Amino acid sequence: MYVLIVEDDRLLADGLQTAFRREAFDVVHAGDGANARSALQVLDFDIVVLDLGLPDIDGLELLHEIRQRKLKVPVLVLTARDGTEQQVMALDAGADDYMEKPFDLRELQARVRALIRRSHAGQGVALALGTLVVDPYQKEVRIDGDIHDLPAREYEVLESLLLSTPRGVSKARLAQRLALKGEQIGDNAVEVYIHRLRRRLRTAGIHIRTIRNLGYAIEAR
Repeated sequence: MYVLIVEDDRLLADGLQTAFRREAFDVVHAGDGANARSALQVLDFDIVVLDLGLPDIDGLELLHEIRQRKLKVPVLVLTARDGTEQQVMALDAGADDYMEKPFDLRELQARVRALIRRSHAGQGVALALGTLVVDPYQKEVRIDGDIHDLPAREYEVLESLLLSTPRGVSKARLAQRLALKGEQIGDNAVEVYIHRLRRRLRTAGIHIRTIRNLGYAIEAR
């Protein structure tokens, strides 16, 4: 799942990136409207977390642009602007939700998950490859219809690989996703989880291919 954080406060943006990466999101940060526009042109995001007080344009202007382009991505406005009038303006401009700063991180993450579920309702959000099906919301793995309980870190690697197919994902990105509470995960640890997943998926006809000088890609034989 891809989240775009549009926030000019670098300290806050760094905290949000860390929090969402621990929730298994791929995160892109834009510190102003111009970079946000560029990101929206090259990636299909599952959610946008948008500050209104940007240094180059008003966040409401960017929100209008997103809706004028008919982008269906959910937008959660996260701003220091308070008051009912500001909230009404943002919702009328096309925001799907609105939160004022300061905020509770757990509530923000819950609202983001709810918006993504709503936006994907009925669209088949499961990740599928051959006989392998992964439900990112239930954290459920099925092979040939049978449920397989994977250890948490093996699941994180598997989901990262599926989200990155067919382009592949780097060892560094996998290590970043596996890192918990500042713990460092080295290349050797990533290789261990890849080895375990290869053994688990071999009978399902799923192969994890090594990409030289990059990382890994998952594919059905």
